[in-house]
Amino acid sequence: MDVHLRDLRYFVAVAEELNVTRAAERLFVSQPAMSKQLRALERQLGCPLFDRVPGGVTLTRQGAALLPVAVDLLDRWNTGYETARAAAPTGTLVIGLQTAVGRGLQQEALRGFRAAMPGWEVALRLVSWEDPSGGLADGSSDVAFLWLPAPPGLETHVLVTERRCVVMPADHPLAGLDEIPFDRLRDEPFIALPAAAGPMRDFWLGRDASPGAGPVVGVTASTPEEVFEAVTGGLGVVLVAEGNAKLYKRPGLLHRPVTGLPPARLAIAWRAGNRSPQVTGFVDALRRIATKV
Repeated sequence: MDVHLRDLRYFVAVAEELNVTRAAERLFVSQPAMSKQLRALERQLGCPLFDRVPGGVTLTRQGAALLPVAVDLLDRWNTGYETARAAAPTGTLVIGLQTAVGRGLQQEALRGFRAAMPGWEVALRLVSWEDPSGGLADGSSDVAFLWLPAPPGLETHVLVTERRCVVMPADHPLAGLDEIPFDRLRDEPFIALPAAAGPMRDFWLGRDASPGAGPVVGVTASTPEEVFEAVTGGLGVVLVAEGNAKLYKRPGLLHRPVTGLPPARLAIAWRAGNRSPQVTGFVDALRRIATKV
């Protein structure tokens, strides 16, 4: 019997979450698609894996018996995949990006990586904010620059800690202040990341400082260009890290530090347990230069 690794990943995620919706969010797939694949897996195996109960699911006896086998198979495949890649004298390290990195991090890290891994190439991959893992969840990236909080299943190393700033039109009534208390922004419409960004969306709306509350969402944007076009068009204001406010300067816009918010943290992220030479080499290069930024 042939079973797709994808189906086993779905099964393990649901078994760990005991909730199909949460498992789908964790793997960045739609809940109907995950439910469909689980039903197909049950038909293929000829037995139910879950009992549906109010608020979620529970494992059947057959599901509980299959779980450790599925976890072992996935772990062994991941190890084999990374071992096979590491055996090649050359290859390509794919770096996931959601925004410009700047701060000298990317260029210096690439120099350090090439010195440690001669013959290896680097590919930069722009990833939508709808995937908060930066391409790590589906394996399309090897490492990714992410603003925390990061999704489960990833290891991270913080590179930069910066104040959060608000970007607004230059003629905004609060533009004359050197610093703006977050409470003064509560009535402002905000530009928000897509809902699929999860906790990262809430962080850039300042909801980590006021759980259950937060500013009004004026419009949702999927790219940095859309964000700043919306601010320029008067559709709202947006929170950004201080370094990114300098990277994304636009005529007619200005930024001011916001008080009353914890700082933002930029990190390099990789899949938990991945100790491949190419990933380790790039992360180590960043560790060495992070203290200089």
